Amino acid sequence: MSDEKKKLDISDEMIAERRSGSGKMPDDMPKWMASTIINIDKFSKWVGNIVCWLTIPLILAMVYEVLARKLFTAPTMWAYDMSRFLYGALFMLGAGYALSRGVHIRADFLYRNFKVKTQGKVDTSLYVLFYFPGLLFFLYMTTIFVGESIMRSERGMDTAWMPYMWPIKSCLWFGILFLIIQGVAELFKSYYAATRGKWPN
Repeated sequence: MSDEKKKLDISDEMIAERRSGSGKMPDDMPKWMASTIINIDKFSKWVGNIVCWLTIPLILAMVYEVLARKLFTAPTMWAYDMSRFLYGALFMLGAGYALSRGVHIRADFLYRNFKVKTQGKVDTSLYVLFYFPGLLFFLYMTTIFVGESIMRSERGMDTAWMPYMWPIKSCLWFGILFLIIQGVAELFKSYYAATRGKWPN
């Protein structure tokens, strides 16, 4: 395979994956910034390692429901709810870790051709103008949302099981918080790229 072909294949990868390296920060990065990025990335990895275990009860609930329904004609009232609750929790609580690893879906067909400094400037601007204001607004609204659910002891009304709703709604709140925390690290990375012309890892 030619060098040009290899370069094309690399450019077709998600741009964000370039930031999921060893975690070692460049020597010319301010120590406080490097320390903040490393600690936040470690925190997100720790959260991701814990949250991934939710896949086990999720799979067990789904398998149990299928076997009970198909083999014994005895569908459960709780398995479907548990599967969607666990999937929602997995999705939201793991969002910060996914951001740190660069696996969120993004449209890179123009961005991938920008110079690194331009990429950094675009990312920095978008984080400041849209990412943080949007997530802070969602966090505020979700705080009200979860608080009301706890105060009213809200239950799901779409099934006979009627589970409490505040645990899964709380996952939404924590998921947004984790995204905000990881966003700080991503902002510092993009600022470094915008000023130094290279990504930190």
